Amino acid sequence: MWHLLGLLTPLLVATGNLAGGWWVWTGFVFVEVLGPILDVLLGKTRQAKPPRASGRPLEALLYVHAMLHFVALGTLLYRASQDGMAWTTLGAALSTGLSSGVSGIIVAHEFGHRRPRSFAWWLGRANLLSVLYLHFTTEHNHQHHRLVATDQDPASARRGESLWAFVLRTVPGQFADALRVGAAKGGSGWSNPVLRGVGLQIALLAGIFALGGPWVAGAFLTQAALAVFQLEYINYIRHYGLSRAVGERQTERHSWQTEHRWSRWTLLELTRHPAHHLKASLPFWQLQPYNDAPELPSGYYGCFWIAVLPPLWRRVMEGRIPEEMGAD
Repeated sequence: MWHLLGLLTPLLVATGNLAGGWWVWTGFVFVEVLGPILDVLLGKTRQAKPPRASGRPLEALLYVHAMLHFVALGTLLYRASQDGMAWTTLGAALSTGLSSGVSGIIVAHEFGHRRPRSFAWWLGRANLLSVLYLHFTTEHNHQHHRLVATDQDPASARRGESLWAFVLRTVPGQFADALRVGAAKGGSGWSNPVLRGVGLQIALLAGIFALGGPWVAGAFLTQAALAVFQLEYINYIRHYGLSRAVGERQTERHSWQTEHRWSRWTLLELTRHPAHHLKASLPFWQLQPYNDAPELPSGYYGCFWIAVLPPLWRRVMEGRIPEEMGAD
């Protein structure tokens, strides 16, 4: 039942976008100001409950998230069409981008591990299209899970690397990896599905521009950029400084974990990341924490303002990196 709290973000964003004025900042304040506070106040889960025997209610929750994601996007396009070049358009775009990162990309990540071309898989693709990041599933499933915590994985942050340097490296690096995966499957030239995805994304953005004008298209592009940045921030903190050699067995010690309740409840157990890497086929409601997995200092919300300040992040994280991975 606590996972229903995750629906507050898209609901608040959609309501704020429709109300206009200062209300467009509701989503941003809820996620980036109140979220870290709730991470601290609600603390950590003391003892994990056994996995649920039935996941039907939580499976349905994923579809509700996806539906509300597109509702929030629709309200953003409405607000941008009404306000044009205004601070309210920017506020709505930023708030919606944070919602897109959760109800859009996190749900797409979950659906991306489902059977290819199933309804859930296609819905995940639609979510990724809406944030202009269609290549994510290809790179994540075929490269990141195989190469995580190695020097060959662009989605794993190195020790001492800042969040900003990581984002500049990982976004093109992941796209290049996805292109190589598509080419290896026989997709040369335009037959490469990653390139076709780029074409589809350009067509979508051009269509929004033609129908709504530059400020509507700009608002859509802004929410997509923030959603992607939020995804890569999460990638940054959940593998930062953890390393292994190519071919070395992957263990729970190659991903960061946190049991902070607010992050667990509202981010669909994304915080139990070691379990996801070792058991990628399991749905989120069956993931369990590991006793010896490295622990983040806070939940994903609570780590954000630390991570955007590289000296502070390094100071907080330096002593937490396992000793066997401590060498530069």
